Amino acid sequence: MAKFNKLKRFLFRYNLIPPKKWRPAAIVMVATFFGLGLYVLKLSNAAAYLSDDPQACVNCHLMTPQYITWNHSSHRDVASCNDCHVPHNNIFNQYYFKAKDGLYHASIFTIRAEPQVIKARGPSIEVIQDNCVRCHSSQVTDAKMTSFVEDHHAARTDRTCWECHREVPHGRVKSLSSVGHQIEPIRAHAPPDLQIIPSWLKKSMQEENTKKAAQRK
Repeated sequence: MAKFNKLKRFLFRYNLIPPKKWRPAAIVMVATFFGLGLYVLKLSNAAAYLSDDPQACVNCHLMTPQYITWNHSSHRDVASCNDCHVPHNNIFNQYYFKAKDGLYHASIFTIRAEPQVIKARGPSIEVIQDNCVRCHSSQVTDAKMTSFVEDHHAARTDRTCWECHREVPHGRVKSLSSVGHQIEPIRAHAPPDLQIIPSWLKKSMQEENTKKAAQRK
């Protein structure tokens, strides 16, 4: 009880509690703000961004081409989005970078300022390059090659890996309009009853098959 009274005095001292006549309105405003915040978190599937699920990246539909091209690449079985696009030197830097990058992406998407061609920014390029070298260190630091090839390590790290390996893992398809929404098992956009063949076409095919069957009889 003493702690409660102490907290109450603190709130009143710094005018953190509104006057009595304004309290109902203040309670409604705070509850509305809190409720809208929870609704936005639910609508944006914010909890998914704490996971390593690649489909979290296509909550924003602009990343569909990137997801589709990765999903059809050789990296699909060995590396997810976070393996390449998030630093792995320590867990604090990992989540800090993820939050900073995610906030930037969300802001650009919200104000509809996304570019037609999506390219990695400077900090992202450094992270991706570090992760390329981290996973492929045996190819970059080959002791046998280093022994007789001059500047072997430097020659393999003084440029970004994708200057040569341009098709890995997203290919050259970068435009928002190049790939589009192909039929993919993307939970964020595909309803549970999604069918490859549209209902009108399926109905037309059934009618045609019925007519052919009747003619054969």
